[in-house]
Amino acid sequence: MLVVGGGSVIGLLTGPGPWYASLQKPSFNPPSWVFGPVWTVLYVLVAVAGWRAWRTGSAALQGLWWLQLGLNFLWSPVFFALHRIDLALAVIVLLLASIVGFMAMAFRQDRTSFALFAPYVLWVGFASALNGAFYALNGAG
Repeated sequence: MLVVGGGSVIGLLTGPGPWYASLQKPSFNPPSWVFGPVWTVLYVLVAVAGWRAWRTGSAALQGLWWLQLGLNFLWSPVFFALHRIDLALAVIVLLLASIVGFMAMAFRQDRTSFALFAPYVLWVGFASALNGAFYALNGAG
């Protein structure tokens, strides 16, 4: 509930608005209806991986899981509420790095958690490129 509920609340509170609508969009920007279903599935996978990380007893794996979740939850307010495309890009790059770090550690400790994060790393990699394109087209915000 924390992951899906938290992500949903943040999405509702800081979702796209007139500022976002006014931005130049890159050619590979998906339609807005894609984001809700994709993030819902990803948040379920992240939650299951978090539960599995907790069961490993590894403080380092759990710490990386919490780090990525915090960065994930930070991105939307920075991008959509603060209108800081530049800072959002920094946040998402750190998010991507924390996901890769989690996956590297999970590969050794819990291959299922590693696999659960595979779609997540792909999507956040895509979202990082999208954020970078928004910055290139629109500047810092």
